Amino acid sequence: MDVRAKLSILADAAKYDASCASSGSKGTRAGSRIGSTEGMGICHSYTPDGRCISLLKILLTNYCIYDCQYCVNRISSDTPRARFSVDEVVSLTLDFYKRNYIEGLFLSSGIVQNSDYTMEQLIAVARSLRSDHGYGGYIHLKTIPNASQELIEQAGRWADRLSVNIELPTEKDLHQLAPEKKKPQIVTAMAGIREKIDEQRADQKAGFRPPRFAPAGQSTQMIVGATATPDMEILQTASQLYDGQNLRRVYYSAYSPIPHADARLPGKSPPLVREHRLYQADWLIRFYGFEADEIVTDQNRNLSLDVDPKLAWALANRQHFPVDVNRAPRETLLRVPGIGARNVKRILALRKHRGLRSSDLRKLRIAWNRAKAFVIAVDHHPALADTDPRKLKKKVQRPKQLMLFEAADSARTGEV
Repeated sequence: MDVRAKLSILADAAKYDASCASSGSKGTRAGSRIGSTEGMGICHSYTPDGRCISLLKILLTNYCIYDCQYCVNRISSDTPRARFSVDEVVSLTLDFYKRNYIEGLFLSSGIVQNSDYTMEQLIAVARSLRSDHGYGGYIHLKTIPNASQELIEQAGRWADRLSVNIELPTEKDLHQLAPEKKKPQIVTAMAGIREKIDEQRADQKAGFRPPRFAPAGQSTQMIVGATATPDMEILQTASQLYDGQNLRRVYYSAYSPIPHADARLPGKSPPLVREHRLYQADWLIRFYGFEADEIVTDQNRNLSLDVDPKLAWALANRQHFPVDVNRAPRETLLRVPGIGARNVKRILALRKHRGLRSSDLRKLRIAWNRAKAFVIAVDHHPALADTDPRKLKKKVQRPKQLMLFEAADSARTGEV
């Protein structure tokens, strides 16, 4: 099989992994002769659901000894198989980069022989790019489940980011659909990466110059909709990983039905808006001070598909509103629908000099139609307590046809 045919199979097989962002790496590696993680020619394009489209995203191979039921590359699948050599991946990366097709490499793999052997092959690609070809561009390596800690540490020396995919949010889900994978082992691998990153940062603060280790941190992915696990538990798992493992990002990937799927799997994908709502809720947890168990307001423990989670929380907790933008603390302002974190910072700075009016808030370009029912300004005093919640929801809810544009804007600006 020639390289073009392999690329067709192994690029397609990699599309199910959402955890391929190229943000977070700072500075070009010393001694690099080709490639950069910053400067001219490096820009990061994202699709509306947050996926990065600027990397060469491939599998080393889609052969796999595991039989994860949600995976198209499982051992029992009859999907076409292919395998790159280390030199082929290195050549593809360099050729694509020189043609300005890509800005970096995201490399994952099915498991062949055993976890350590496969991890060694991924490391060999990154090491060859760095050492043999002076490549200083972005490299994201997907670590292999159950690979030794020593190999994961080697991977971090050559890669900008590592990802250890937890795949499913609960131990029960893994036992049901991926019994070869164990959540404690996955979390232990994450903890090992976190410790090495913390160790390197401590050495830097002490004035030493330690070798680089995954400067863009680590990430993970959870598949949404392959099991009946509600959004509440998905967000709780994400929150635990952020707090315990200091992850840079948790990615959510809507389950996609695969050929000859196990009968336990659903016959169709969940609504893509559910994936989008999880990303919005994830942003609230990381940057807006929300806890996972307060974001989900529905009795079925799932996020509302009709209303974004911040607005849903505000409608369910009307006793906290309206808030005075000239007096409320930062933590309270962050919970107002339509006001993002950057505008909260601007409000706090401006109100030191004068009382803010509704015109001032409009000039800041906050989402006034959403925010106006929840805030008090010098010339604006809504009577929220007397407003029927159903009418209020209809009044502040955005048209559904704008969701695609909102998603793109959220991915770009981080405003919620």
